[in-house]
Amino acid sequence: MSRAFTPKVVTANALIEGDVVYLTATGEWTRRHDQARLFTEQQAAEAALSAASLQVADVVGVYLADATEGATGPQPDHFRERFRATGPSNYAHGKQVDL
Repeated sequence: MSRAFTPKVVTANALIEGDVVYLTATGEWTRRHDQARLFTEQQAAEAALSAASLQVADVVGVYLADATEGATGPQPDHFRERFRATGPSNYAHGKQVDL
């Protein structure tokens, strides 16, 4: 018996900078998790994942990550994804400067 589909975002790493990126509703990449498109249907999520995986000049390591709808947009469900969304933990730089 397969698990029921849960909402997801498409995530990857930017090829040049290595930053964590998320696919938006317009098909562009953003560095902000709350601007990602939240997929609630499995077929749409898998189609977006397949299309994003072809963007080898822009991103690497494309995958679907569990997320939930929050007040300001999609929010990561798991610790690993929360960690990736907030940036490095050793000192404030990059995304952490804006928080």
